[in-house]
Amino acid sequence: MEQLFATACLAIDQEADALEQLSLTIWRNPELLFQERIAHDALTNFLEERGFAVERGYKNVETAFRATWECPATGESEYKTPNIAVLCEYDALPEIGHACGHNLIAQLGVAAALGVKAVMEKHGRPIGKLTVLGTPAEEGGGGKIVLMEAGAFDDVHVAMMCHPCSENIAMPNTLAMYTITYHGKACHASASPWDGVNALDAAIQAYNSISALRQQLKPTTRVHGIFTKGGTKANIISDLTQLEYCIRAKDRRELEVVAQKVTKCWDGAAIATGCTVDIDHSQIGYSDINNNRTLAKVYEKHINMVEPDRRNFTETCPVGSTDMGNVSYVCPSIHPMYRIGAALNHSKEFTKESGTRSAFLLSQTQGKALALTAIEIMSDLGLLGEITAEFREKTGRNN
Repeated sequence: MEQLFATACLAIDQEADALEQLSLTIWRNPELLFQERIAHDALTNFLEERGFAVERGYKNVETAFRATWECPATGESEYKTPNIAVLCEYDALPEIGHACGHNLIAQLGVAAALGVKAVMEKHGRPIGKLTVLGTPAEEGGGGKIVLMEAGAFDDVHVAMMCHPCSENIAMPNTLAMYTITYHGKACHASASPWDGVNALDAAIQAYNSISALRQQLKPTTRVHGIFTKGGTKANIISDLTQLEYCIRAKDRRELEVVAQKVTKCWDGAAIATGCTVDIDHSQIGYSDINNNRTLAKVYEKHINMVEPDRRNFTETCPVGSTDMGNVSYVCPSIHPMYRIGAALNHSKEFTKESGTRSAFLLSQTQGKALALTAIEIMSDLGLLGEITAEFREKTGRNN
């Protein structure tokens, strides 16, 4: 096994300069959700040039892709062929670019794939398939959910990715997300205000009610929102206002409890002002991450091997959300986070850090750890069985 690991790490090191340039291309050209055409083309061209079978616009999502490399069983062997998926993200945030380091996620995902491919080519094992899945629109678009619903994960045995942040976390407890809008109706403010029903009053009442509710919420819960429509003119009582809210909790059960409390605030504001309220539940919601501990331990072993002087893992979890949470309920998954600096995600400082040489090198190391994790799982069907058994016990699914 050590020989396989050495081959994988060497292959990644040999492509270091090219992988850094790939990451920089994405970082210098930040693209918003479902518009990541430069990133999509750069990644698919890179993988295709290195022999991967590439499907562009995967599952009819223009900026999604799938690239595969397979080492099939030969002869009469009935050896099962596990499919390990390494996920890439590459969308950016409005105005502040790659403030979540998705260029690094793409870089390390491709690096992991190169390592596994090199082992399969040189040694003829392990038997299995390595899939690089390009997943756009993580920042609010739910690209992984769109792909999941189209069947992209139906044949995947294990899904893995790593995410840069300000701490090293093997099993982040990423919070769930749920978005809702609120509106009402009103009339003219000068001629006959008594005939109006003020939708702005309803929105303000709802906002204040939720602000008061926060002191009774658990530390693991977050409720936050903005006014997206407040009216048209000062002399017209607003006939339409709109709020957008996110509700985040540590798991689905807690989310449902908080959502019920917040919904009462929205409904109460409508009753108090005489407005009507429409709560839109159709927007994509992100689940908590169903961390597979067996899989996480394998990753943790390998990251400590390839980066022995790294900072220890922390139990401190950032308050965020990811559509990888939804994936983790359809197949065994991990989403470890790794430190690239002191800046917090979604800040201008993090954007700067995600384009540094130091961040590239740290991401290369993560790519090695994922490659070695994939190789070990493919080489040990008993380990894959343990990973799958844990997943089935926690979810009740028969994957």
